[in-house]
Amino acid sequence: MDRKKLAVIHIVKRELGLSDQEYRDILQRATGVRSAKDMDEEGFRRLMRYFARSKHYRINQYGMTFRQKLYIKHLVGDLGWDESHFSNFLKKYYKKRDIDRLNKKEAGKVIQSLKSIIKYRNMDL
Repeated sequence: MDRKKLAVIHIVKRELGLSDQEYRDILQRATGVRSAKDMDEEGFRRLMRYFARSKHYRINQYGMTFRQKLYIKHLVGDLGWDESHFSNFLKKYYKKRDIDRLNKKEAGKVIQSLKSIIKYRNMDL
């Protein structure tokens, strides 16, 4: 298993707040192994599909997905915004205190907004 994929798996585990036991049980169910190091490429794809279809993939009760949260963080990083700047953006335009309070639809709108800001900035250059 490639190191980047192992890192992705462990990031997902941490972001979803899975205990070691839950994580190992999911690995066993989805791929048939108890350690990510023992997984092959197909096992990695099965595990990612499992997370995408499961309740674990939802960050909050409002339906925002793990993928949306990571993408928003990536876009905020591309903009060079610090946490307080992004927090102010969410408060002003979405009336939310933090990213974890967004629902799936709002997260999609935030993504589009951030992409538009990046596009606009790139046009000025």
